[in-house]
Amino acid sequence: METLLVFLVTGAAAGLLAGLFGVGGGLIVVPALAFILPSLGTARDVVMQSAIGTSLAVIGLTAISSARSHHGRGGVIWPIFWKLAPGIVLGSLIGAAVAHHVSSDALKTCVGVGALLISIQMLIDATPKATRATPGTVGLGIVGIVIGALSALIGIGGGSLTVPYLNACNVDMRRAVGTSAACGIPIAWAGAAGFALNGHGVAGLAPWSLGYIDLAAFGGIAVMSVFTAPWGAKLAHGLPPKLLKRAFAIFLAGISLRMLLS
Repeated sequence: METLLVFLVTGAAAGLLAGLFGVGGGLIVVPALAFILPSLGTARDVVMQSAIGTSLAVIGLTAISSARSHHGRGGVIWPIFWKLAPGIVLGSLIGAAVAHHVSSDALKTCVGVGALLISIQMLIDATPKATRATPGTVGLGIVGIVIGALSALIGIGGGSLTVPYLNACNVDMRRAVGTSAACGIPIAWAGAAGFALNGHGVAGLAPWSLGYIDLAAFGGIAVMSVFTAPWGAKLAHGLPPKLLKRAFAIFLAGISLRMLLS
């Protein structure tokens, strides 16, 4: 019962912060699970794999809701999505396989560095200049592999990578965000499948696990994040967006430094 309560509280916080700051839950869920799972019995040498796999499973649900919302507002460029999607699926499976074969400590470093770079990007508001056209099918396929692999490796939906890239390809911000939200679906589902398959039969995982996906954590976090994300989004409308972005960047930098130094 206490374990379930911990997951529910984590999900509530993840959903609230994700809605408040407009980011995917992976940046919050992965560090939270990295700190929580060891105290609940997950072995140290698989804790990061479990945290990342569980995060991707949660994103698999939230990404569908987000993409539907953006699609309803005409914000998804589906031709670009379909050219990115095959590479994203392949890249996400590669990322999951790499995560399986590296140590948990190495993964924690990857997540910490990735979160720190994203926080710096947000803090300085680094938006690339629109200097190129959107490439063809092969080019977008290669880009999709890179985005999928890096996103699955650190357990995020890929928005921090996809949005800046599409901006650089002359895609306006609204449609870049919407298309990125749709791209979170293949990232999360392929990545979660990869972590589930690679983690099959691995010792040290929680009893209720599907490979590297902790099903108890997944259920508690997903349920609560769905309820609390709209509250965060509603609260965000009454606060200055630049202030929110910088506040989250500082918050994320603190988390990443804690992971790197612990």
